[in-house]
Amino acid sequence: RLSQRRLARVVSNFKGTVCMAKEDNRKDRKNREETPEFDDRLVAINRVSKTVKGGKRFGFAALVVVGDQKGRVGYGKGKAKEVPEAIRKATEQAKRKIIRVPLREGRTLHHDMDGRHGAGKVVLRTAPAGTGIIAGGPMRAVFEMLGVQDIVAKSTGSPNPYNMIRATIDGLKKETSPRLVAQRRGKKLSDLMPRNIENINVDKLES
Repeated sequence: RLSQRRLARVVSNFKGTVCMAKEDNRKDRKNREETPEFDDRLVAINRVSKTVKGGKRFGFAALVVVGDQKGRVGYGKGKAKEVPEAIRKATEQAKRKIIRVPLREGRTLHHDMDGRHGAGKVVLRTAPAGTGIIAGGPMRAVFEMLGVQDIVAKSTGSPNPYNMIRATIDGLKKETSPRLVAQRRGKKLSDLMPRNIENINVDKLES
């Protein structure tokens, strides 16, 4: 009898500990949801239909861009029967496809580049301070979530938002910085800079 009582007491204590751990996990998850790490932007949402024997089944496809506005950005797409569920799926996929892009002075790109995906073609150019984001449609959402403040961009290919965003991400993946080039070549950053430039701010180039 004593052993059964002790066993019941141990089991009850264990259940209480498990319940407390679950409550703590729920609180932590709630706090994370209240203070999200990434911002998201809904770029496009389309209604899609599937023809079946009894008629048509309608659903929704969402395209979302997420980023922390500090050099990280990602995109995702999701399909569901309801709009909120499609946006949730797209946001989760976008967070799994985050990429990091080095920014000069935290406001613009280090160099010009082109991006391409399928029929989508984009041209990305650096810009001086005060220029702002000169880009249209889906590209603007990518740059805003990335944290770029000054840039000039132009889409010269397909206006499809999916291909346009993929082409923009393709161009951003090619972005590099003097610091990364110096590490790849095994040299110091000062060795790569032109000698005729005086009073150059190396810290800004490293960022």
